[in-house]
Amino acid sequence: MEIPSIVDEIIEWIPSIDYNSSSKELSVFETTIRYLAGMLSGYDLLTGPLSHVASNTSAVEGLLAQSVNLADALKYAFETPTGIPHHSLFQTKHAYDSPTDNSIASVGTLQIEWQRLSDLTGNPEYGNLVQKAESYLLNPKTEIWPGLIATHIDIYNGEFTDIYGGWSGAQDSFYEYLIKMYVYDSSRYGNYSDRWIVAADSTMKHLASHPPKKPELTFISGYFNHTLDHSSHHLTCFDGGNFILGGQVFKRKDYLDFGLQLVDSCHWTYNSTVTKLGPEDFSWNPHKVPASQKAFYEKNGYYIKNGMYDLRPEVIESYYYAYKATGNEMYRDWAWEAFVAMNETCRAGKGFTAITDVNAPGGGDSRNEQESFLFAEVLKYSYMIQKPVCLTSG
Repeated sequence: MEIPSIVDEIIEWIPSIDYNSSSKELSVFETTIRYLAGMLSGYDLLTGPLSHVASNTSAVEGLLAQSVNLADALKYAFETPTGIPHHSLFQTKHAYDSPTDNSIASVGTLQIEWQRLSDLTGNPEYGNLVQKAESYLLNPKTEIWPGLIATHIDIYNGEFTDIYGGWSGAQDSFYEYLIKMYVYDSSRYGNYSDRWIVAADSTMKHLASHPPKKPELTFISGYFNHTLDHSSHHLTCFDGGNFILGGQVFKRKDYLDFGLQLVDSCHWTYNSTVTKLGPEDFSWNPHKVPASQKAFYEKNGYYIKNGMYDLRPEVIESYYYAYKATGNEMYRDWAWEAFVAMNETCRAGKGFTAITDVNAPGGGDSRNEQESFLFAEVLKYSYMIQKPVCLTSG
């Protein structure tokens, strides 16, 4: 939003953070996408198109220095026989969490940030670490369908430890980052785009699902081996934007059209609830409809498994991609309606809170929680889709 005083305050405070002495369990994945990504994005913007905003150039350089400090504090997570990282760390003990596997999202959603750090510093170590881990996902030992893999991988031998998957939590951003790595540098990461195309084609062929009571809707289903579970999640609703991006990058109308179908369907999960916000988990499996939701299912084509709204960004994010691709003002309107609904239902003092039930008046109970992605994504996309000229295209 180009407010210099706020930018200066933030970048002058960041160098004071000690990234080496946290007493809490640290997720390598969450710390990367929230902290490392935030600092690197800030650095790129403030040394690039927004270089006029920050008055303290030395503090801008501090963003890169702190990015190095953070990555150095996290990199011992990759000290495994395969190079696939541990999920979580305990810094003060220089220890790891106990599970012997990690999710494909946690492993496959480090590449942009760590590779960007290598490219900015000239130190190849950071990129090499994540590329080695990613190699087990780009060249998997087993697949469920071409391009579609299971959810958890053993950090000691690179074998998958389950047979379920999809485009939801613990899986989602692995597929998201495949195409985004190609967009980042198509000359180096053509193998990422190849992998995304195979996964996208299999998804349209095998995972696209239409609720029996509302067949005009299209969702990507989760799966257990080759059996679909006919359920989805708010997290999965990034999929529309990802397919739209694929349609633009590869000039594939089938990807674009499929992505727009997914966006429209995720919008329906918002438009059909009391609060006009979408649920955390939902299903259209006609054999498992709870008695208490039969009327809702008959009317809307799906039923709610978990009615929480956790201030998630995925639906508004996909509206943004749809608007940028089509110019259709409808998507702007949808984004505004979602923002208004969130403001009416989730506003708490000077911030916002997650709620327990999107289909109850007032959203049910307050969870008294506000995730950082509210600012990093929900408010970002809400602002960018309404801004007449955006700084970026994605």
